[in-house]
Amino acid sequence: MGINDFIESAKRLLVTINKPDWKTFSLSLKIVLLGIGVLGAIGYIIRLVAVVLQPVS
Repeated sequence: MGINDFIESAKRLLVTINKPDWKTFSLSLKIVLLGIGVLGAIGYIIRLVAVVLQPVS
């Protein structure tokens, strides 16, 4: 795939895309925030388990 093919592909993409409506944007935002929260909770639980299992010196 040469540079000309990439430019043509990018042009086609820019012509076909449009801004999402508020409902779609809101749903995407909720999904992203939920994912961040889940990953944060998993990290917190792992850290908590590591602290509890760490021997006291």
